[in-house]
Amino acid sequence: MAEELTPAVPDSADAAGPDESEEPIKQRKNGLYPGVSNELAENMKSGWADTELRDLEPIAQAAETAARRAALSARFPGERLVIPAGNLKTRSNDTEYAFRASVEYAYLTGNQTEDGVLVLEPAGEGHEATIYLLPRSDRENGEFWLDGQGELWVGRRHSLTEAGTLYGIPASDVRELAGALREATGPVRVVRGYDAGIEAALTDKVTAERDEELRVFLSEARLVKDEFEIGELQKAVDSTVRGFEDVVKVLDKAEATSERYIEGTFFLRARVEGNDVGYGTIAAAGPHACTLHWVRNDGAVRSGELLLLDAGVETHTYYTADVTRTLPINGRFDATQRKIYDAVYEAQEAGIAAVKPGAKYRDFHDAAQRVLAEKLVEWGLVEGPVERVLELGLQRRWTLHGTGHMLGMDVHDCAAARVEAYVDGVLEPGMCLTVEPGLYFQADDLTVPEEYRGIGVRIEDDILVTEDGNRNLSAALPRRSDEVEAWMASVKG
Repeated sequence: MAEELTPAVPDSADAAGPDESEEPIKQRKNGLYPGVSNELAENMKSGWADTELRDLEPIAQAAETAARRAALSARFPGERLVIPAGNLKTRSNDTEYAFRASVEYAYLTGNQTEDGVLVLEPAGEGHEATIYLLPRSDRENGEFWLDGQGELWVGRRHSLTEAGTLYGIPASDVRELAGALREATGPVRVVRGYDAGIEAALTDKVTAERDEELRVFLSEARLVKDEFEIGELQKAVDSTVRGFEDVVKVLDKAEATSERYIEGTFFLRARVEGNDVGYGTIAAAGPHACTLHWVRNDGAVRSGELLLLDAGVETHTYYTADVTRTLPINGRFDATQRKIYDAVYEAQEAGIAAVKPGAKYRDFHDAAQRVLAEKLVEWGLVEGPVERVLELGLQRRWTLHGTGHMLGMDVHDCAAARVEAYVDGVLEPGMCLTVEPGLYFQADDLTVPEEYRGIGVRIEDDILVTEDGNRNLSAALPRRSDEVEAWMASVKG
């Protein structure tokens, strides 16, 4: 990784630094160049071609983002609404984490660049939207080649004119926004937690309660997906299916190394076909499958054990899949593994069948948990009757988690929604959720037969609520135990 010439150059600084009243360029402590000569600074200002992009078309979801902003405007008439993308976060010293814009901002704009802010200004009976962004990096003051975030270091930014065309929103320089917000009057709401500078500019104008109402509204707005979102979710799932196939092909290499080989293999598919993984891949082999969010992925992969792979590709527009399959590493379930796997499959079948418009959100969870409780009673692990087990939640020693969650731009989407709109709500066409029952017998659980210990099974699919029932977006990945074995054999060739 190349060493930057200098840290960020203030907007007012001249790269040549001839005026003593201007702030001089601050040299990196251990940089190899002592400074920038006047001659070099002048040379770098000129001789560059015009690279303005003049044939751009609006992004694919421009109509959808406009409709979302209209719904937001209608909900908060007469109020200024401020939705930041967020800022870069330091990973270590002078390196940053890969940036991911806030879901609220990306949902309303389609833009994904750091420091962006969407502002809806009250106007007439509605609002006028402006997207505030960093413009192209400045060539006059040397920013484009001296600033660590300049164009020659991290790549070209869109000009404000280009951004306006792409996103269908007038664009302005974000560096002017904080000052304008400090002078603003009238009611204001901001989405908190992403941009400390913007929040500081509004500190005497907003309240936590009002801002939370904005966040909740934007979370609930995503409960029902539009056609663009459904298409993106299917893309994410399709890539994820291919990622699972990639993993099956290299299980022998994973046995020779570790779970990291599985994680890396899936990540390659995610980066080639999408933006990233939608969450930390869970590549849990053997007893690690009993740790629900096992993301260390540094354990052994052994023939004869199971691999619980919970992974999802995130598309370039931030929509993620969330799929789990539990696979026999050698391609065949033994009798105990099959018994436990088939119980989870039966529970998932019951859960998926309960997903339909008009059903209570909780119905699919209850249906799956009932099947698992019945199995645990049948196997003598817990004393019945089943109604008693469910009432006391005794099955949770081995089922542990809820049976699903909403899915979208976040893997656990719509998390800020009101309970009455989500967990206690009713399913509608366009909602997308996971159905993912599991059974987990910890390696040190003395209440179960020894042959059960260290076996963890989860099966998870992404289910779209339709007008007449549901559609399994991830149906291309086999689920039944015999079909899983046949699929693995086919993929391995």
